[in-house]
Amino acid sequence: MNTYSLGYIDDLYVQYVKDPESVSPGWRRYFEQFLVATDETTAKLTEAATAAADGDGQTLGNVTEHALWLARMQDQVDQLVREYRVRGHLVAQVDPLGMAQKGCPELNVESYGLTEDDLSRPFDSSALENVQGRTLNDVLQQLRNTYCRNIGAQFMHIDNRNIRDWLQRRMEVGENRMPLSHEVQRRIYSRLADATIFEEFVRRKFVGAKTFSLEGAESLIPLLDLALEKCGQHNVKEVVMAMAHRGRLNVLANIFKKRALNIFWSFDDPDPQLHRGGGDVRYHLGYSSDWKTASGDKMHISLCFNPSHLEYVNPVALGRTRCKQDRYGDSKRQDVVTILIHGDAAFAGEGVVQETLNLSQLKAYHTGGTLHVVINNQVGFTTEPREGRSTTYATDIAKMLQIPIFHVNGEDPEAVAQVVNLAMDFRREFHSDVVIDMYAYRRWGHNEGDEPRFTQPEMYREIDARQSVRKSYRKRLLKLGQMTDEEAKELHRKRQDKLEREFEATRTVPFVPDVQSLGGSWSEYVGGPEPENDTVVTGVDKKRLSELLETLTTIPQEFNLHRKLKRPYEQRREMAAGKLPVDWATGEALAFATLLTEGRRIRLTGQDSERGTFSQRHAVLHDEESGSIYTPLEHLAPDQAKFEIANSPLSEAGVLGFEYGYSLDCPEGLCAWEAQFGDFWNCAQVIVDQFIASAEDKWNRLSGLVMLLPHGFEGQGPEHCSSRVERFLAMAAEHNIQICQPTTPAQYFHLLRRQVLRRWRKPLICLTPKSLLRHPLVVSDLKDLEARQFRKILPDTQVSPDNARRILLCTGKVYYDLLEARKQRGLEDVAILRIEQLYPLKQHELMSSFGGYAEGKDIYWVQEEPKNMGAWPYLKLNYGDQLAERFKLHCVSRVESASPSTGSMRTHKLEQEELLEAAFASL
Repeated sequence: MNTYSLGYIDDLYVQYVKDPESVSPGWRRYFEQFLVATDETTAKLTEAATAAADGDGQTLGNVTEHALWLARMQDQVDQLVREYRVRGHLVAQVDPLGMAQKGCPELNVESYGLTEDDLSRPFDSSALENVQGRTLNDVLQQLRNTYCRNIGAQFMHIDNRNIRDWLQRRMEVGENRMPLSHEVQRRIYSRLADATIFEEFVRRKFVGAKTFSLEGAESLIPLLDLALEKCGQHNVKEVVMAMAHRGRLNVLANIFKKRALNIFWSFDDPDPQLHRGGGDVRYHLGYSSDWKTASGDKMHISLCFNPSHLEYVNPVALGRTRCKQDRYGDSKRQDVVTILIHGDAAFAGEGVVQETLNLSQLKAYHTGGTLHVVINNQVGFTTEPREGRSTTYATDIAKMLQIPIFHVNGEDPEAVAQVVNLAMDFRREFHSDVVIDMYAYRRWGHNEGDEPRFTQPEMYREIDARQSVRKSYRKRLLKLGQMTDEEAKELHRKRQDKLEREFEATRTVPFVPDVQSLGGSWSEYVGGPEPENDTVVTGVDKKRLSELLETLTTIPQEFNLHRKLKRPYEQRREMAAGKLPVDWATGEALAFATLLTEGRRIRLTGQDSERGTFSQRHAVLHDEESGSIYTPLEHLAPDQAKFEIANSPLSEAGVLGFEYGYSLDCPEGLCAWEAQFGDFWNCAQVIVDQFIASAEDKWNRLSGLVMLLPHGFEGQGPEHCSSRVERFLAMAAEHNIQICQPTTPAQYFHLLRRQVLRRWRKPLICLTPKSLLRHPLVVSDLKDLEARQFRKILPDTQVSPDNARRILLCTGKVYYDLLEARKQRGLEDVAILRIEQLYPLKQHELMSSFGGYAEGKDIYWVQEEPKNMGAWPYLKLNYGDQLAERFKLHCVSRVESASPSTGSMRTHKLEQEELLEAAFASL
C-alpha cells in the first residue's frame, strides 16, 4: 500500500463505518486498532456512522475526509519510521570529535506533511511492532534513541526480511542500549585502564620509539574482551585474530597477556646477533595464548603475524580458521571464530578486502562468519577520507554482503558493549560476517615520530582538547555510584606498579628470546636447510597403483559420463593394466590417490581446478543428463583421508592467502593453490613476498603450501607463457622455498608425494606444463612410479658423456623441443640435461651431474624466456664461476625484453626456431 491507495482505503473505511462485518478481518483490525484512537474520536465516528445510515451526505463526507486524513497520517508515519531505520545512521552521533555532523531531510516530520500538533496527538503504535508510544513524539523519540545516538546501524540493505526483523527487534526493544551490570561496567573500566596506562607507560619509558599507539581508540580493548567473553558463552574453542600495526602491542599485552618484560625487551633489542638477516619489528609479531573466560572456561586465541601490507593478512587468518575447523570436524563452522581488526583507510582502499569478503559465503571458504572491527581513525596517514575513498563510509564495501554494519562512537564504551553483544549474536545466529565500525582518532598521529598537525590542524585542535575515554568513563561510573574515586586510583596504582616491575626486570633479568616454538600438530616437522640425505620413500608398489587406477576409473552404473570422457577413461584402464604409459594427469591422480589412502588429506583450489584449465584433470565429473557430480578421489576406500577440490573465485591474492593460511595449520596434508596460468600469481605477489618466501625467516613459521603454475612458451601471448620464475629465484635464499619444474609424470608423482612424506616443510613452487599434458613423449611407466624418487637433475640416458661434443642444460618444456630438434638433425653427440629442481640446488649437486664430461666442452644453458628472465640470471650468478672453471658456458635465450613474450603466433614460431638453431649452431 502507498499514497496512491488512499482512494481505496477511503472506500473501505466508509464500508467499515456502515457495517464492520462488510470488510475483511485484516482491515477490520486495522481500523479498530489504528484509527479509533480516543473516546472523542470514537464518539464522532459513531455519530458519523449513524448519520451516514440515515442518508446524511454531508456527515458522510466528513467521515470520508477524516478517514482520508487518518490513512494519510498512518502512511506518512510508516514512511518516517522506515526512514529512521534506513537513514538514522546518517545523523547518529558516532564521531567523538563531532566534526562530520550531517543532516538528513528525510527524518524531518515536515517532509511528510506532519506538523508539531501531529506529534502530540494520541497515537496507536501497535502496527509498528517493536516501537511503542502513546504519541507520535514518543515513537520518534524511541527511534532516535535506537538509531541516532552513539550507534548508527546499516541493515536495511539486507534482502532477507527475517534477518531485518531480527535486527530491528534486537535494537528497537531496548533502544540499542544493553543494560550492564555493575560487574560488567567495572570490567569495561578496568580494560580501559589497562589500555591507557600501558600506552602512557611505554611512551614515557621509550621516548620517540614507534609503538603505533592505541590512544584515541582505547575502547578496542574492552571490545575485544567482551567479544572473547561472548565466544566463551557460545562454546567456541579457538579464536584466530589478525590486525595491523595500530594498537598491536596493547592487544598483545592486555588481550594475549604477553609478558610486558618481553615487549620492553623488544624496544631495547639487547642481542644484535639474534635476528641477523631475519626477525621482524615488534608491531608485526603474532602470539598465542589461552583465554580464561569469566565462567572459568579456557579458549585458545591466536594473533597472526602481519606484514606491512595491512589487509593481506585477512585471508590468511580465514584459511587458518577453516583448517582448524576441519581438524575439529566442525562442519557447522562454529568451533573456531575469526576476528579481523582493520584500519579505516586500508579497509576502503585495499582490494584484498573485497576478495576476502567475497570468500565469506562460498562453500570452499566459508568459516561461519567473521567479526570485522574497523578502528576508524577518520584519516589515513595524512590522507583525508574525501581523498581516500569515494564512499560515505570506510565500510561501504561490506554492503556487498547481506550483513549489518554497526557504526559506533568509540568514546562511549557502553555503546561499544551493545554492538559487540549484538554483532556476536548475529554471527552465531546467521553464520555470516558482521562489521563494527568504531569511530575514534589517533592522539599521536600515524606513529609517535609523526607530526599530524602539519596536515590535520583542525582535527588535532579537537583531539588536544579531549580527555581520554578512560577518564570520561570514570566520571560516569563515579556519578552512578558504581565506583569510588579511591577504587579507581587503587586500580591505576596496581597496573602502574606491575609495569614498573616488568620494566625494572629488563635491567636485572638475563635476556631470553621470546620465541614461541612450533608445537602441537607441527611437533614432528622441521624447517631449516634441506636434508642432505633424504631417505623418504615416495615409490608405490605397481600392483597398488593399478588397483587405485582401476578404482579411479570405476564410475557408478547410473552415472552418465560425458561421451568425450569415455575414451580417456578407457585409456586409464589400459594404463592400469600396463598396456599404456601414464600421462601427466594420471600421474597426478595417482599421487593424490596414494596419499589419500595413506591418511593424508588433500585440499586443492584454484580457478577451474576441478576440471583443469586445460581440460586435463576432470577430478569432479558432471552427469551429462542430470548435472549431478561424482568425485572419484572421494571413493577410494572407507578409511581414506578427506579430499577437497574447489573452483575458486577469480581471485589470486585472496585465495592464495587463504590457502597459505590453511597450510599453516595443516602440516600433515597436501594443500595446493593452482593458477590458471603461471604468471597469475603476480596479482598475489604480496602473499609470496611477505608470507610464503619470508615467514620462516621473520616469524619462525613453516608451511608446506604447493603453488601449481602452468608454464611454457606456446605462442599464447605474454600473460599466458611465463610463471616469472626469475622472481621466485630472486627471493630464494636460506632454503626458504622449493622451485621445481618436473618434466615427466613420474617426477611430478614423486614430487607431490615427497612434499607430504618428508618431515621437512617448505613451500613448493611447481611449474607445471600446458602442451606437455598430452605430449606423446611426456609419459612414464608404472614402474617409474614404483621404483624411483624425485631427482633434482635428470641426465641424458641416450648420449654417452664420452661421446658428447656439446652439453645442453635446460629446464621444463624446452627439453622436448631440443629433443625433437636433435632427432631431426640426426645428432648423437649432443647431451641434453634437465634441471628439475632449480632451488634448493647445491653447487656439488649441479657439478656432479657433469662428472663424466671432459673439461673444456661447451655448455649451453637453453631457456625459452628472454635473457633477463627465466633461470639464467640466477644460474649465472650462483653457479657461473664454478661451471666456467671446467667448461665454456653460454646462454641461448630470447633477447632481453620488457615483456615475457610476443603476442603473435607466427613471431613465436620464428623465435622458437631461432632458439633451437642457436642451441645446435656449428654442429
